[in-house]
Amino acid sequence: MHTIDAKGKSLGRVASQAAVFLMGKDSPAFEKHKNSGNKVEILNASKIKVSPKKMRDKIYVRYSGYPGGIKREAFEKLVARKGFAEVFWLAIYGMIPANKLRKDRMKNLKISE
Repeated sequence: MHTIDAKGKSLGRVASQAAVFLMGKDSPAFEKHKNSGNKVEILNASKIKVSPKKMRDKIYVRYSGYPGGIKREAFEKLVARKGFAEVFWLAIYGMIPANKLRKDRMKNLKISE
């Protein structure tokens, strides 16, 4: 179990560290085709250091698959709607390789605000 305290740190630094632990790249027994089973807990997610410009200008995009189905949402609106845990989840999800192991690796992530 790896515990990361996010208080006063930037989102990307914490997310990349968590992604490395989830993939098991910190271990000398790393095998890319196996799930390491490492569990990661992120504490104080709501106390990260974020500039006001990023809160206003960063846009999260999702697509429903239908014509005209692109939805855009600013960082601050996503945080207001879902909390900082969702922002961390999206950042770490994007850093994990897109293969069959991604879903199982993300199950080992716990984020507390």
